Amino acid sequence: MTSSTSAAAGTASNPDYDLPGNDLDPNNLTAEQRKTIPLVVRVYGALCALDGIIALPLMGAYFGIILYRLAMGQESVLIGTDLTLTFTMTAIGSVLTFVSSVALIIFGWTLVKSYRRDAGRWAYALIVMTVGQILIDVMLQGIGAHLIRPAIQLAILTGLSTSIDPTLREERELQRHLRDLEDRVAAAGGMLGRDLTGEGYIKLNFFNLFWVFMVCCVLGLIIEVIFHMVYVEPGAYQDRAGLLFGPFSPIYGFGAVLLTIALNRFYKKSFVIIFLVSAVIGGVFEAAVSWWMQTSFGAIAWSYSYELLPGVPDPMAILFAGRTSTPFMLMWGTLGLFWIKLCLPRLLKLINLIPWKMRYSLTTVVAALMLTNGVMTLQALDCWFCRESGIAPSSPVEEFYAEHFDNAYMEHRFQSMTIHPKTSSRVDSPKTEA
Repeated sequence: MTSSTSAAAGTASNPDYDLPGNDLDPNNLTAEQRKTIPLVVRVYGALCALDGIIALPLMGAYFGIILYRLAMGQESVLIGTDLTLTFTMTAIGSVLTFVSSVALIIFGWTLVKSYRRDAGRWAYALIVMTVGQILIDVMLQGIGAHLIRPAIQLAILTGLSTSIDPTLREERELQRHLRDLEDRVAAAGGMLGRDLTGEGYIKLNFFNLFWVFMVCCVLGLIIEVIFHMVYVEPGAYQDRAGLLFGPFSPIYGFGAVLLTIALNRFYKKSFVIIFLVSAVIGGVFEAAVSWWMQTSFGAIAWSYSYELLPGVPDPMAILFAGRTSTPFMLMWGTLGLFWIKLCLPRLLKLINLIPWKMRYSLTTVVAALMLTNGVMTLQALDCWFCRESGIAPSSPVEEFYAEHFDNAYMEHRFQSMTIHPKTSSRVDSPKTEA
């Protein structure tokens, strides 16, 4: 068989060549890249496509019901002329489910036809949609068995996205080896963790950002406690922790990660630019976290509804419904300025004290513990919400949290937080005052 015949045979055996815009050279493919997708994965793809096909007419009927309820002005849909929060979140979730159903059909088809590269790309898109669906499900129904299905789907999609396209997998493996080599060279030259391209200050990898998160969770809690003791209630100590276990305030951890990503390329810019970018990002992030916590669990940990500037109402407090304010946006701006100019370089030196052989193993263990802490915190908040809503524990999980993390414990642990079920978007929240 001639080389041209072999190339033609390779092209025919790999359906990826039929895709428009495919830049793979058939003469350079390995034996693994020429393989069709395994049968079990193609069967999964067929099930995904079938799921999407079945869901589309059901979603069409559901949209009809939503429009009918809206036209009739039912009480569960409208309060006066305003949409209820539950209805709004349900509608958003329905639209996302419809789009996901279409994406599932396309994704399933690419798997069945062994279009590896397109399947990998659609897997990434579906990961984003699935995360969005999980967040909306939490806001509507809390933490429960209904999250098992999307969680399993998310795990499968994550696995497929990293393995379905051999060219991408090989590229990632090569990049990993190159990163390891760069890290060793950078460590020898005292530049470990720095952005060697010069475009930013710090290398934005998981290792660096995770330890930024961890350190700032603790620093943020210290700042919160001191601020409360000095300014809010002079001399009074209040536990400002944001997780079930440990001295952590995750809003500061995530805020620091966002500021690091956003300001990494601005570290040489003027103080004014850094201050303004930090103020906007910090304020919007604070408002978004407050909104999600309240719609999901009816949890209110801070409110600036009555914040006043000298002689006038605070426009930022009005704009964001009291979820942030001008003074706190200015604080975020100041924190961002100190962070990128003074703290981040010193933090990087602190991170680099972790022994080379322990860097990734220690990070993996601590990340797993923090993930467990975060999940248990959300579950405890969900059970607290249910108890405040008058819903008795009905499962071993709920009974566990009722026994070990009852209302008294939660009120003591989260001293700045109160639960108001009526303000959430949950379908099982009370609709009238007791």
